[in-house]
This record gives sequence, structure tokens and C-alpha cells, in this order.
Amino acid sequence: MRISATKIESLIGGTPISEILENARYGGSLSDEEALALVDAEEESLVDLCQVAAGMRDQGKGGVVTFSPKVFIPLTRLCRDYCGYCTFRQAPADAKSLYLTPEEVLAVASAGHKLGCTEALFTLGERPEQRYSEARDWLESQGYATTLEYLADMCKLVLEETSLLPHANPGTMSRREIAALQPYNPSMGLMLESTSQMLYSSGGPHEFAPSKRPRVRLRTTEIAGELGIPFTSGILIGIGETRRDRVDSLLAIRSLHQTYGHIQEVIVQNFRAKPDTPMSGSKDATSVEMLWTIAVARILLGPNVYIQVPPNLSAQDYQIYLDAGINDWGGVSPLTIDYVNPEAPWPGLADLRDRTLAKGFELRPRLPVYPEYFLNTDQYLPNALRAKAVALADGEGYVKGGMQRYVGSN
Repeated sequence: MRISATKIESLIGGTPISEILENARYGGSLSDEEALALVDAEEESLVDLCQVAAGMRDQGKGGVVTFSPKVFIPLTRLCRDYCGYCTFRQAPADAKSLYLTPEEVLAVASAGHKLGCTEALFTLGERPEQRYSEARDWLESQGYATTLEYLADMCKLVLEETSLLPHANPGTMSRREIAALQPYNPSMGLMLESTSQMLYSSGGPHEFAPSKRPRVRLRTTEIAGELGIPFTSGILIGIGETRRDRVDSLLAIRSLHQTYGHIQEVIVQNFRAKPDTPMSGSKDATSVEMLWTIAVARILLGPNVYIQVPPNLSAQDYQIYLDAGINDWGGVSPLTIDYVNPEAPWPGLADLRDRTLAKGFELRPRLPVYPEYFLNTDQYLPNALRAKAVALADGEGYVKGGMQRYVGSN
């Protein structure tokens, strides 16, 4: 339920925003009402927010910033949804192939293995068989009833035949579907994007995307928590939501994490307009909005959740987001493009290292599951998955060999 500005003021007793930030600086957890008060804190400078957020990051994560060396495996680009900003989805008539074959999946993963990648990111459209008979026919010809059944077998294939760890990001799922993927995925992910109702109302970017309804995305995230699966969530900013909507979204993520402890990372992703989409004329999310949102995310989520920004979506100045409290760059591939944002090439790993170092941080490669979820704990991963993660990691839970494995000593 949204709380009115008058109600917020009465609930926090007119506490100055400076006091709210000071409380956060020294380890206090903001209430929902205090969090919402940050939305209207116009008298407080962005610098104040960023300083508090960066201090919290330093407290929790020290001087290490991470990234995941990955390959991007777009298992299918068919999708039942239509989002106003998406160029990833394709209709059957436009697709070079309906699905990647097992041989194609394994070829990408094997090539990534040779380059030192440790993550196989499976990204795909949402339940295309519900919209397209072509998808149903292809799946049936291969012995599958659903795309998610096929995905589970492809994750198993990569896990068993290569050194890579799968990370599935297939959209909304039922308990049965998540449980079927769990033995082969040390982590999974689903962007919340936003809890804003405006986005799926008439004319909104999610009007024709039923899987983008916040209720179903939050339920998928909740089931992952009930099953003890390390999980990635995140928000997409600049698609028509307000700052208050972003706070509401972050609070929803925080609530699930407080209950289950499974949100390993939260992505703050900036909208970029793409040609030939309904939102092609919309303005990109600004750096100021990104800095504000990242800082608020860190202040609300605390010092121990990893907060990530994709560096390829802010190629000119992505390093500035370290000033707002992030500590992860997400998956960066030396092999495959970003199929969701094909216009935005990944930064070179030497450039990523150098810009991170210039801000005073050490860049370290990580697995798709963070150290806290497999190192010295058997609470989250099945035994076989945990053993493989431990074998790939050094004593601190990062990828063996560190950055020298990818860019040497130059």
C-alpha cells in the first residue's frame, strides 16, 4: 500500500533527512516510511546520499569489486510478451532458428571455457509455446512439452560437459519449474523491473507483457527464497516509473531478502532507447537518476547485498557509479555480445580493471554464485553444485587465478 506524504511525515515525526541518513551511516536500517521520505529530500544533495551509500558499501564489502566472466546463451528469442523497449524478442518468421540446438549450446559454452569463463548465462523469451505453434512443434519434435523443460536439460548439459556453471534467467516460473532447474543452477535470476502500476496500464511498456506484472515476478522470487536458491533481482529505471516507484520496488525486494536471505545481488539497470520499438523516442535514463537510485538501493538494502550496474550501458563513464555504492559489474563476456542490448559492447577486461583501480578498488572475477552462498556453508547449494563451485574458486570464493587469468599483468 502506498503511503501519503502527510502520513510519512507523521510516522517519522518530522525527522530531518540528515538524521535519517546519519542513522543509515552508522548501521541503522531505515523503515519503509523513512525510505519513502528520501524521495522528496530535495534539500539534500546527491553527494550526501552517495557518500552514505559508498561508506556502507566499504563497510560491508571493503575494497573489492567483482564481475562474472560469462558467455551469453540466448536459448530462444521467441517470447509470448511484447515489451515497449525490447529488441531481444523475435517472431518465428524473423528468427534464424527457433531454439539453439544442444550442439550449439555446447559449442558456445566450450568456447567460453577456453577463454576462462565460469558462467553460462541462459536468457530466453517467456513461454513462447503459449503463443506460437512453431515453438510447440519444435519442442514436441525434441521430446519436450515446454521451453523450461528444454532449458533444464541444456543447463544439465553445460554443467556436466564443461567447467561452466549455468545461471538461468528464463522469466516467471512455478515451484515445480524452479525445482527442476535447481540441481543444475547454483543461482538464478529474474529482474523485478518495477512495481509501478502505470507500466502495465493502457499505453505502458508492459501493457502486452503479462509476465511483467509485479505480483508474478515477486512470487517467483519468493519461491526461490523458499527453496533456498541464491537469486538475482533488480530494477529497470527510466521506463516511465517515478522515484517513489523505485523505492517501492526496492522495498519489495528488501522484504523478500529479510525473510529468506537469498537475494545475492540487485541490478540497477538504466533504460536505453532502441530503434524500431514503441519507446524509440523516449529519453535514456540519466546519470543523475542512476546515481540517486543506486545510492538509495545501497542505503535500503544495507552493506552486504551486492549491487550491480551493467558497465556496457554507460560506456563513457560507468566508473562513476562506484561513487554511489555499487560493488559489482555483473557478467562481462570476452566471447558473446549482450543479446538484450546488442548496440552496447562489453568493455574490455583491462579497461574494466583499470577504471575500477583508478577509483581505488581491486577488480576480481567471481562465479555466478557469490562466496557467501557456497563457501563454508551447505545451506544453499546441492552437494554436487557446491563441490564444483568450490573447485573453481580460490580460498576467498573468487575465481582461481584472479585477473591475471584474463588480462595478465599488463
